[in-house]
Formats: sequence, structure tokens, C-alpha cells
Amino acid sequence: MNRWLIPVLLLALLIVALASLLAGTVWLYPREVLSALGDSRPSLAQLIVTEIRLPRVVLAILVGGILGLSGAVLQGLLRNPLAEPGLLGVSAGASLGAVIAIYYGFSASFVLASPLFALIGGAVTAGAALLLARGGGTLALILAGSAISSIAYAGVYLALNLAANPYASFEILTWLMGSLAERSWDHVRLAGPFIVLGGAMLLLTAPALEALALGEQQAESLGIHVGRVRILALLGTALGVGAATAVAGSIGFVGLVAPHLVRAAVGHRPAKVLVPAALVGAILVVVADTATRVIPAGGQPIGLGVFISLVGAPFFLWLVLRIRTRAA
Repeated sequence: MNRWLIPVLLLALLIVALASLLAGTVWLYPREVLSALGDSRPSLAQLIVTEIRLPRVVLAILVGGILGLSGAVLQGLLRNPLAEPGLLGVSAGASLGAVIAIYYGFSASFVLASPLFALIGGAVTAGAALLLARGGGTLALILAGSAISSIAYAGVYLALNLAANPYASFEILTWLMGSLAERSWDHVRLAGPFIVLGGAMLLLTAPALEALALGEQQAESLGIHVGRVRILALLGTALGVGAATAVAGSIGFVGLVAPHLVRAAVGHRPAKVLVPAALVGAILVVVADTATRVIPAGGQPIGLGVFISLVGAPFFLWLVLRIRTRAA
């Protein structure tokens, strides 16, 4: 493993985070940002930085980090380079929970209703996938997650189809496109603890991932309890990704792309991919969120999830073609 990889990624994350604090409808100079961060006296720059952009940057780091980390863990656990958090139905369940809150008007009366319902939805779908796949191994877990994801998204589309209020439909579509706009410290306090706890649980799977690279039977012979590792990974993904989806909406491809960008640099070792993948995921989301604020789109902001999908889809196709070429 390149010993400079993590320090370089941390430096890159710091640079893009600071750049994100500068960019927006009102552009700020670096000295204004530094002054706003170190001075408690009220001013326009201080308000913009500390109450609008800083919580948005913090959420982008948390969301990107947990998506990259969970993608790395799931790819190592399932030994599938195309695995990502949405495979287990957590993102779909969280989306359905938020849509229910919007559809029935709970979000109109309580600003954090959508994130709270999304957390519950992600937890329910993760639990259902775990129960359905119990004792069935990795393939059963993938199939259960895919089935539950399909059911959850069917519920989302049904809500869109039956929504009598066009404003509710617009709000649902806006949420599904993903965004960190208008997020506050309340959202950080709501999602942050779940993301940190989920991330800690995922990091605990690192030693087992090294053994699982040899296969489940070999890992069991080395004293690894594969069933417990699978539960730990699923619970960590449910907590972390469920919370991330709760505050940012549906964001794909980060969990798929981030591990592949660093895997060669760490010698393709599953345990060594985790932290770099989390840092790369954080960098990707911070950069994408900044881009959605500065790229002109006719006065209509580009959804964060939409922008990442536009960038991530070509990489996904390249990855599929690469795997097909290797298998030939």
C-alpha cells in the first residue's frame, strides 16, 4: 500500500471542502471564509459560511464517506466488483420512507419528518432483507435485497402515480433527484451519529474481508464467523446509508465507483480499500455538490444524484466492459 495515499486524499478533501465554502450564488474570497470561520461577530459572510455552506460541506463529507466505505465493504463481502449499497435495498427503503412522509403531508408540518421516515424505511428494508436471507448465504442476501428494492421503488412510483397534489409530486421528484441544498445543522445532528456508528461497524469487518477474499469456506476454517460479519456489514450499511439517504436523497454510483478508484493503489487488498474509498467518496460528493451550485442550468439547480449518475454511468459501463474483457 502506498503510504502517501491516505495523507494525499485527506489533503485533497480539505482543498475541495474549502473550495466548496467559496463557491455559490455569492462567491467569497478565501480571507472572508477564514475570517468567518474564526470570528463569531455576525456578518453576511459569517452567516453564509457557518449556517449555509459549512453544514452542507459536512453533510457531503459524511454522505460521500459512508457511501464509499459501504461500497468497499459490500464488494469485499460479496466478492462482487459491481456491489454497492443500493444492492441491499437500503436506499430504496429510505426513499420510500421519505416519499411516505411527503405524500401524507408529514414533511409540511415537521421539517425533519422526511429524514426520520427515511431512516425508518431504510432500517425496515435492511431488516427484511436480513430475515429473508437468513441461512441462505451471499446469493440469498443479494436476491432478497434486489426483491425488496424493487418492491420499495414500486411503492415510490405508486405514490407518484396516485399523488393528487402536483406540489407533492414535484417535492417527491425533487427529493428523489438528491440534493444537499437547504440542509442545516439539524440535519447534521440527525444523520451524523447514525453515519458515524454505521461507519464504525463497517470498519470492524476489515479483518474478515481479508479472509473472505479466499472464499467463505476458507474464511470459516480460519475462524471467521461469516454469518456475523454479514450481519455486521448489513447493519452498518443500514444505519449509515439509511441516514445518508435520509438527508441527501437517492445518490447512486459513489459506492460503486469509489472503491475501484483506489483498489490498485492498495494492492487489491479488501481491508486496505476501506478508508481510501471513504475519502474518495467524500471527495466525489463534495466536488459534485459544488458543481451543482456553479454550473449554469437555466436557473434550475441540477440534482446532486442526477449529476453523479451522469458522471458515474460511463464509469459503470467501462467497468462492465473491462470485466467482460477479462472473462473472455
